Amino acid sequence: MAEPLGEPADRRTVRDGQVPVTVERGLVYATAGGTELRLDVHRPDGPGTPVVLYAHGGGWTRDDRGTDAETRLAPLAAQGITVVSADYRRAPRAVFPQQVHDLKGAVRWLRAHGPRLGLATERLGVWGASAGAYLVSLLALSEGEEELEGTVGGHLDRSSAVQAVVHWFGQTDLVASASRSELERRLLPFHFEADLLGTTEEELLAERARRWSLLSRVSAGAPPFLVAHGDRDRIVPPAQGFALHQALVRAGARSRLELLGGAGHEDAEFGSRATLAATAAWLRAVL
Repeated sequence: MAEPLGEPADRRTVRDGQVPVTVERGLVYATAGGTELRLDVHRPDGPGTPVVLYAHGGGWTRDDRGTDAETRLAPLAAQGITVVSADYRRAPRAVFPQQVHDLKGAVRWLRAHGPRLGLATERLGVWGASAGAYLVSLLALSEGEEELEGTVGGHLDRSSAVQAVVHWFGQTDLVASASRSELERRLLPFHFEADLLGTTEEELLAERARRWSLLSRVSAGAPPFLVAHGDRDRIVPPAQGFALHQALVRAGARSRLELLGGAGHEDAEFGSRATLAATAAWLRAVL
């Protein structure tokens, strides 16, 4: 018997310029650790549009699936891409890699329910910003890895593999991003990596950071990547984006690197019509 989808909590049609985008909010894709995980679907007019799963930023500790809806998600959908924005459990309450389990569960759920939703989910892209970029990239580089697959949402007969990755200004080398001198710790009191990896003890943090860094996971079998970074990013330096791009190319995978001049971390330029149009064009070409 088919599993009931239920009704989304909210459905409405909005306009970005002259292009209508239908938004279905609040579809439950899993319950994990007593928490309902929901997703929103931003759907442009027309059948068969490419589908991308979006993971929000927020240092793995804050924000949710709706954070970038008006500035980023609906405008990309208006460019002809169906954007599905998913919740994932946040640190420090959620212990890594539960965040990756959640997003892989969302991919499998979309594959299972794509036909009933009217979505072409046989080929799927993922898109993330900052902390979300790290999570979707790890998702893409860990197909079939039992420790990262998890069982969230069920549908274990469905693949969590993805066919395209849009990585916006995310961490790629957790060793580098978590390592700071005493002066840097006073001036930049960020502890996002420690929250994510569940420790402030320096040696253990470094060990876990090495294990979960993206650079050690790239291979020729990686899906195509679009890596975008601002050249004035002082939170996640652009060297992190360069390193991921170079590692992918050296491994024999496909990667495109875009450097946004004058842009900082989570800069408004990433939500500009030009940047979103270029991102949509790349997704259409790959998917």
